[in-house]
Amino acid sequence: MKKIVGVIAIFILTTVAVQAQSISKNALGIRVGDNDGFGGEVSYQHYLKENNRLEFDLGWRSSKNFDAFKLVGLYQWVMPIEGNFNWFVGVGAGVGSFDAGNNNDGTFALVAGDIGIEYNFDIPLILSLDVRPELGFNDSYSDDLDLDIALGIRYQF
Repeated sequence: MKKIVGVIAIFILTTVAVQAQSISKNALGIRVGDNDGFGGEVSYQHYLKENNRLEFDLGWRSSKNFDAFKLVGLYQWVMPIEGNFNWFVGVGAGVGSFDAGNNNDGTFALVAGDIGIEYNFDIPLILSLDVRPELGFNDSYSDDLDLDIALGIRYQF
């Protein structure tokens, strides 16, 4: 009986360890997509605990109406699906600056949500697709909801 309990305990601990390893300690890469114009971001993810991580994105957006730089921080919950796939949701906030031409420039703040799916390759590479609804706050330019849809590729270490 003790052997059976021991085997079950080892199996459970191994399963928990495998689940905990589904998020790498760190990941660094790029995130490119569309949100009122094409843009790109340098993206960094940092493991916090079993199924949680922080993500920081620093990037720019460019369209015919404006150019903008922004920094966004997100807290994410990551859940395994099957195989090397995970899905994730998150919440966060950010700040940025924009130039809309005609001496119309300034700063803004935003709150954001995040939902997406990712694939962990057998090499230290992760590919993701996510949608980030962002609600911006600014007196002179834009107080609206934007959907930031992006493809991410990150090196895990």
